Amino acid sequence: MSRFFAVKTTANQERVVANLMEMAVKKYQLGVYSILAPKEMKGYIIVEAEGMEDLLRAIKGVPHVKGVVRGEVTFQEIEHFLTPKKAAEQIKEGYTVEIVSGPFRGELAIVKRVDEAKNEITVELMEAVVPIPVTVKADHVRIIDKKEEEV
Repeated sequence: MSRFFAVKTTANQERVVANLMEMAVKKYQLGVYSILAPKEMKGYIIVEAEGMEDLLRAIKGVPHVKGVVRGEVTFQEIEHFLTPKKAAEQIKEGYTVEIVSGPFRGELAIVKRVDEAKNEITVELMEAVVPIPVTVKADHVRIIDKKEEEV
C-alpha cells in the first residue's frame, strides 16, 4: 500500500526537484507513484511512495532537497490540492487582468464583478474612453496585479 510523505525543498525549486526525482524513479524503477508540487506549498512537495526506502533512493543526490518531514501525510491533508479550482474562484473585484483571448485580446482591464457559478467576470477596459462593462470567461484572463483598487 502506498503512503504519502512531505519532502522539504529550497523555495521555488519544487518543480526542479520533482522533475529530477521523476528521472531517478524511472531509472531505478522505484516504488514512487506520484509527486505533487502545489503552488500553495512553498518549499515542500508531496510524494506518494511504497515506503520510506523508495523515497530516500529517489531523493538521493537531488539538489535543493533539504530533507524529509518526519511522519506521514494523510490523504485528507492533501486532497484539496487535487480538486481543480474554477478560474473565477481565484479572481477578486479590483484585480487588474489581461484578456488573453477573444476580441479584446491583449487589453488590460479592472475586474468589477465575479460570477463564480458561471465562471465569468465582468471587467472594464482600462484603455477605453468610455468605461463599458464587458463580461468574459474567467479562463480568458490572466491576473496582472492582485491589488484591489477602491471600487
